[in-house]
Amino acid sequence: MAHSSGSQRPYPRTARVNQILREVISEELVRISDVDERLGFLTVTGVNTSPDMAQAMVYFHALSDGAKAALEERRGQIQGAVNAQTRLKRTPKLSFMADPAVASGAAVEELLRRQHHVDE
Repeated sequence: MAHSSGSQRPYPRTARVNQILREVISEELVRISDVDERLGFLTVTGVNTSPDMAQAMVYFHALSDGAKAALEERRGQIQGAVNAQTRLKRTPKLSFMADPAVASGAAVEELLRRQHHVDE
């Protein structure tokens, strides 16, 4: 059985903040998608907040090519929702990035499909 020191917590603060940010941002994007169709088929796949809570990278997957531009244009509105709906002393500055894991997964699926056709 592993022994954990008193300084380690089973749910670190950054993990809790990441989850809260993911929920708030997702909810705000649902509201925004009514007026900006580029955000209609977008999923927030994760949030990674820096240890000092100054920055947060928001990972997303979108079907629209204009989703990243729309997120950048609406950053102030999304940041405002985070500020209004969280009880953090200082909310992290949001940045947006297409989730590389989704692209990697799609590439692996394509390779498997090709190999399957070769095997037949």
